[in-house]
Amino acid sequence: MFDYLIVGAGFAGSILAERLASQSDKKILIVDTRNHIGGNAYDHYNEDGILVHKYGPHIFHTNSRDVFEYLSRFTEWRQYEHRVLASVDGQLVPMPINLDTINKLYGLNLTAFELTEFFASVAEPKEQIRTSEDVVVNKVGRELYEKFFRNYTIKQWGIDPSDLDKSVTARVPTRTNRDDRYFTDTYQAMPLHGYTRMFEKLLAHPNIKIMLNTDYREIQDVIPYKEMIYTGPVDGYFDYRYGKLPYRSLEFKHETLNEQVHQPQAVINYPNEHLYTRVTEFKYLTGQEHQKTSLVYEYPRAEGDPYYPVPRPENAELYKQYKALADATPNVHFVGRLATYKYYNMDQVVAQALSLYAQLAERPSWHPEEESVPAKKAIAPDTASNRSFQPSPSKLPLTNFPTSSSGKSEKLNGNGKALSPTQNGSA
Repeated sequence: MFDYLIVGAGFAGSILAERLASQSDKKILIVDTRNHIGGNAYDHYNEDGILVHKYGPHIFHTNSRDVFEYLSRFTEWRQYEHRVLASVDGQLVPMPINLDTINKLYGLNLTAFELTEFFASVAEPKEQIRTSEDVVVNKVGRELYEKFFRNYTIKQWGIDPSDLDKSVTARVPTRTNRDDRYFTDTYQAMPLHGYTRMFEKLLAHPNIKIMLNTDYREIQDVIPYKEMIYTGPVDGYFDYRYGKLPYRSLEFKHETLNEQVHQPQAVINYPNEHLYTRVTEFKYLTGQEHQKTSLVYEYPRAEGDPYYPVPRPENAELYKQYKALADATPNVHFVGRLATYKYYNMDQVVAQALSLYAQLAERPSWHPEEESVPAKKAIAPDTASNRSFQPSPSKLPLTNFPTSSSGKSEKLNGNGKALSPTQNGSA
């Protein structure tokens, strides 16, 4: 008899499995329809020995010390501050829009103070901000909206920004300084040996059993358990009783090139040209040394695996009906992006899973200091130095954190083996 059947081996399911097994001595069966653990964060070494993210770039960032310290029990970190360029008017300019973006795009030499005045002169003030279009034109005006946001959003969501909830573009800041980091969180880093290795350690407890290539419906009446934790699509759990909740999907096309570095930055957005939205070069993210480099192109799709809940009022109303069913279902706990029909960053899913564990264990909250096992050494980013990985055409160096108490560093190489919408760089 298992105490919990957990459906889904991504962040939410794996963290709850680890907590319940290690802290509450529960027996866990975790199942996933895919042939791997890690959910969309799954990463692996491709045929050329390059570490790639199968489902697009996953960039870890958080302001939560608890979340960072919890994950630091299962991985060492490589410092990484994400940067994005956008291809606009034949130029590659920083995204989010900042002082250098405007100066390069228009051939100007504005100061930060002058840029504030520039934005004020082109903005179209809105009394009420309802849509994604309203958010952008209210801040930076119609022309920049057309250049950077409108066509990208239509490609990504299949909907004009004037018909899309304000939350989508509200996530993208506009800056008047030269800060070109995509995120400004306190903790910004990548798992030193990849996400899959981290998930392997999360699920290493002897109380946890894993079944892959398995639909939970095939075994729920055969294998006894007491309670279920469900991280899949909430509408699917209830057999689409009220109809399907709309999602946007993605198609990923991976390519390996016989050169050390291909792009001037990790991610390049293509708001206007091409059918894909962005191209990611993984060696920026991982710091891996290799003679070749690997890219992924992202093509938004209306059908396929569910990635992004579509934020429109009618969809929120439909979800409320499913939430009412979920709340009334005994001994089943719904957690994660798909089960709660909301786009979360990875750290938000971690926090949600830790919160649910606290409820299940009848504890007020979880904090790292509650356990005597020391966390693996994790170094907070040095924001003052604003360091980042910048490859040169001749050599692709590795930048990483110290990985042990002795301060020694490790390198990823090309021979290792691994057991993973808005306009940002994280999924």
